[in-house]
Amino acid sequence: MMASKLRHIAHITILFGLLLAGCAQLKQCAYEGVNRDDWQQPQKVIAALDIQPGAVIADLGAGSGYFTFKLAEAAGPTGKIYAVDIDPDMIGLIAKAAKDKAVNNVEPILAKPDDPLLPKSGVDLIFTANTYHHLDNRVEYLTGLRRYLRPGAKIAIIELDGRSWLEGIVGHSTSSEVIKKEMGEAGYALQRELDFLDRQSFLIFAPAK
Repeated sequence: MMASKLRHIAHITILFGLLLAGCAQLKQCAYEGVNRDDWQQPQKVIAALDIQPGAVIADLGAGSGYFTFKLAEAAGPTGKIYAVDIDPDMIGLIAKAAKDKAVNNVEPILAKPDDPLLPKSGVDLIFTANTYHHLDNRVEYLTGLRRYLRPGAKIAIIELDGRSWLEGIVGHSTSSEVIKKEMGEAGYALQRELDFLDRQSFLIFAPAK
């Protein structure tokens, strides 16, 4: 048990060190984490979202684009993915990756901390993973997202929920109860709660009627 905890501490220390280094490629390693494919189950996440061809999606807090290109594949060439982040390094990294991979349905957006700056035409889905705890003035921010939602649109939130003791120590988690409360205050109703992720909550909301 102690050895496992020490390994976790070493990983977190390395990741924070990479973030402080300021290099986009090093930040990418930090954003994607250790063995992320194993615990994130991205294919199962994408399947649960039931994305239709042609869907317009905002990847809010896109980071290094871990989910951006998976969402782009699901939406297909007629869809559109807005990769939204406030970090210019990450926006540049996603733009380069989209060009290198010849992915034409991804558009990076350098957002403001209090506004994702999505197009007025709106989106069918706002997706965010491991970003909720970074948002400031969350109820106000979430309320503002309503103006970007098309009729029938949803918000899907995947968030570290503190089941790992280390996430609680570093403050990079939010309980599902807090998310539900704040989303309710912002005018949303819970549609689905999925429980297949071992260290994260997965909640899907729609504007309350």
